[in-house]
Amino acid sequence: MRKLNGETMDTSKMPIGKTTISPEVLVSIALLATMSVEGVSRMSPVPRDINSLFKKGLADGVAITVEDNMVYTEICVILKKDVKVREVCKQIQNQVSRSISEMVGMEVGRVNIHVEDIDFSE
Repeated sequence: MRKLNGETMDTSKMPIGKTTISPEVLVSIALLATMSVEGVSRMSPVPRDINSLFKKGLADGVAITVEDNMVYTEICVILKKDVKVREVCKQIQNQVSRSISEMVGMEVGRVNIHVEDIDFSE
């Protein structure tokens, strides 16, 4: 609370500046969230056709685009053998969405998962 011209103002709700989140930060969050899910072996490179759709926020296995403060993600993974693919993909979607929402406060519009391969070498 602060007094201005004799009136008390609630300054806790006043913006004190602007915060900008780099797409690379969103990529890092999505990457770490994906790798934390049991059943993910490793990331797979984002296919060239997906790369061409996104102008920024690219990394091995993750493509991010932001439109109207909404985050859209494409995640390419290689899963471990003997996992339930559908369940692991759902866990990745939930983990990525939750992580981005909680860490940067942005709404997630879509988390698309592309299973590129199964790792049988383990």
